[in-house]
Amino acid sequence: MRNTCIAPLLAVGIATTFVSALTPATAFAVSEASAARAPLRQYTQQKPQWQRCDAGSPATFQCAALRVPLDYSDPGGKKIDIAVSRLKASSGEERRGVLLFNPGGPGGPGLNMPVDLGADLPERVKRQYDLIGFDPRGVGQSSPVSCGLTADEMITERPYKAETFAKDVKWARTVADKCQAKGGDTLRHLTTRNTARDMDVIRAVLGEKKISYLGYSYGTYLGAVYTQMFPRRTDRFLLDSATDPTRIWRGTFQGMAEGTEPAFTRWSQWTAQRHTTYRLGNTPAEVRKTFWDLVAQANRTPIDSDEGPLTGDEIRAERHKFFRVQVAAEWAAGLKKAAEGTKPAPSGTPERALSPAPPAFARDVPLDNSDASAWAVLCTDTRTWPRDPEQYRRDAIRDKARYPLYGDFASNITPCAFWKPGSEPTTTVDNKVGALILQNEWDSQTPLAAGQAMQRALRGSRMVTVAQGEGHGVYPFKSCADKSATVYLTTGRLPAKDLTCRAPAGQTAKSRKRLVPAPPGTPTRL
Repeated sequence: MRNTCIAPLLAVGIATTFVSALTPATAFAVSEASAARAPLRQYTQQKPQWQRCDAGSPATFQCAALRVPLDYSDPGGKKIDIAVSRLKASSGEERRGVLLFNPGGPGGPGLNMPVDLGADLPERVKRQYDLIGFDPRGVGQSSPVSCGLTADEMITERPYKAETFAKDVKWARTVADKCQAKGGDTLRHLTTRNTARDMDVIRAVLGEKKISYLGYSYGTYLGAVYTQMFPRRTDRFLLDSATDPTRIWRGTFQGMAEGTEPAFTRWSQWTAQRHTTYRLGNTPAEVRKTFWDLVAQANRTPIDSDEGPLTGDEIRAERHKFFRVQVAAEWAAGLKKAAEGTKPAPSGTPERALSPAPPAFARDVPLDNSDASAWAVLCTDTRTWPRDPEQYRRDAIRDKARYPLYGDFASNITPCAFWKPGSEPTTTVDNKVGALILQNEWDSQTPLAAGQAMQRALRGSRMVTVAQGEGHGVYPFKSCADKSATVYLTTGRLPAKDLTCRAPAGQTAKSRKRLVPAPPGTPTRL
């Protein structure tokens, strides 16, 4: 089965200047007595050696490497690199501070975000903030990790089937064992809490009392954890396409399956009203039957689409398409024609991932870096993953019946069943820190209910819901929520109450800009 992970995150050919910037610094050594009094001082008082990131990037785009402890409970122990980038505020007089970015993931690199996302940010925002990107620990340029996984072992979309479940259990155990053998001592410290601590080191090194933040998807959870751990160092936090902090992490993927069913119902209704265009059925029931007939046919004989031969399970794995009704209708119509032997099915306008394009200066990193770092976070952030494979079997059977499109994918076994538990319990997010949450009504990865749950946890927050908004990611992509977000970032004023605005009629994936085209079809990506 195809692996539908986010597109390759890493490129090769780092410039010599960046290699120099990422060389571990030695200038911040302190005396043992001083370190005993302030064990993190050697990290918070670093002097970053800023250099141009790459000859092909803007001269003002600078990169450096910071050192942080692998284990914050042992700050004198092993150290790792955190790659950081910045674009300085365009106005010295109006400058307020720094705006950190995270693109989601887990396992998504953010080093190039000041350039990629900065191109879309309003000038008012760029006048006030230094834009700060960073690769989270273990990712990209930040001491990248690996489990030595093969291409087959990086296939994470696994539907439940009685005849293949034993093979799936073996896969999950193999991935966990290989990760433990190759990097267990490091991977156990790749947690969201530790990445939040890294963010606070970045804050201190940059000389800021507080940080502002824009995080997407998984990045909203990272931001929420930071507000919980460092509430007095939190300034303006914008959380775009929010996860449910009470369902980390297995429940997050099960929530995707739950949210897909109403999206599929909405799509069948929309498509039935346009039968003359798509020829998929005059009624919602007929549209649904056409789709499930295609799935059954493809499970017997894969349909030869322009994406390659697709089985019925692989068609179901494309469930994110149904959150964009026009895209899904075009795709399903193409599948139908391909099944009839007319022509290959068009892939349609692809769903866009929030992870930015890899920087041109990226050095070599392991091919499985994204998967290794993602599993580390997903499996060690929480101790709630079931340990009994039979629990996954029962849940997958149950959820396939409840949520036919994706329920078994979301509840099937993962390497977390065999992963060694993390060193810390799951973070309980429950505070009154101010934040602004943005949410599309029809978000494929973080359903509306997830954003609402995040708001309940962040009791000082406000939420802007884009009614009929489609896709994953809101700001600054010409949404009706952009004004509220920009006002918040530039003035600190939250809306007086929660707001709902309506997406412009006819706005589809074709009119929305995203950073990188890539279908986020795997349950290890947010």
